[in-house]
Amino acid sequence: MASYEREISAAVARLALAGDGALLGFTLAIFALQTWSKFRSSSSALTKIRQARAFRISDLRSLFSESDENQAEGGKLVVVRGQVQAKSTVDGNSKVPLFSQDSGEKAVVILSTQTCLYNEWRGIFGWNFDWRALLGRSLKEQLTTSFRMVPFVLVEDGNWLCSDYVIVNLENSRHSLPLTTVYHQLRPIQATPFTFLQAIFGHGYPVGILDEEKILPPGKEITAVGHCNLQCGVPEIRSCEWLPYFLSDLTKDQLVADLALQTRFLFWGGILLSTLSVGILSYSFIRNRSKWQEWRSWRQAQQQRSSTPEMTENEETGDVPDGQLCIICLMRRKRSAFLPCGHLVCCARCAALVEHDAIPRCPLCRQDIQSSIRIYDS
Repeated sequence: MASYEREISAAVARLALAGDGALLGFTLAIFALQTWSKFRSSSSALTKIRQARAFRISDLRSLFSESDENQAEGGKLVVVRGQVQAKSTVDGNSKVPLFSQDSGEKAVVILSTQTCLYNEWRGIFGWNFDWRALLGRSLKEQLTTSFRMVPFVLVEDGNWLCSDYVIVNLENSRHSLPLTTVYHQLRPIQATPFTFLQAIFGHGYPVGILDEEKILPPGKEITAVGHCNLQCGVPEIRSCEWLPYFLSDLTKDQLVADLALQTRFLFWGGILLSTLSVGILSYSFIRNRSKWQEWRSWRQAQQQRSSTPEMTENEETGDVPDGQLCIICLMRRKRSAFLPCGHLVCCARCAALVEHDAIPRCPLCRQDIQSSIRIYDS
């Protein structure tokens, strides 16, 4: 491990353990709250998908003849499985779907991306690690993105000549699409003198450009989960923001099983993070409370000790014989004897000052002082 890696690791460890682990406990508590929030959303989505009815495309029209309840909240939640076809093909339009520029395949959705890849270096325990990636910078930087789409529908059993189909509306949808990668090429970047300087100081020089193209081809069988309603007499399905799925390769049973696994993982993860955060915060509270009590006791002792000479100042500064004056201030009566030498040469205030010196020594015999004792007249 390099020296700067050890320094960064030590700094992060000190920051995490600041306040006897209070910062680490609060961080884990925030993660626990986020985990429980995700668990709540995931369990709610799981319940909704389980209760959603799975329809054949040819049976969707019967959904609207049952009641008008499907018009509430944008439509009734349904699960539909069918094959992708361009809407122009189903409508009898001669317009063909999109064609991939790199692979030449037909598609209704084409996503082209160009990504710059940065080098990876061996970090702690030999893992591929980068502190800047931990702080927010990824080892990949997306340069350009191109998204093209034509309206498409889902048909039943590939029979796109029939009139039964459901329109897929992607408007305002932020869900990922079940795309297939058809083109993948990595172009290396030639090293330059500037790259050499980056390798010395930054460990973040680019090593290649990755070109990818993903498509949603006609004929692919997918599942749509969303709100269904009628648009101009044709069923249309829209995404639901509170559901983690919209279009997927999985069937309804597979979606339920996958979401149930995520919900279970979030549940036990929330319990683990909550337990750790409560334990660390309790330990930190007890430690800091004990330190505060010790500091408070020490502060009170110091205040009492410093106020004692002032309480008797009038008594000590009266008519004092010459032989009884403090040899340091020559104003107050000798009241404190030093141990272990036993010399009675200072007043209580000056004795306290001598005792708190860096190297406390008796002003008379120069012997090291361990403590002082107050002497009272009978």
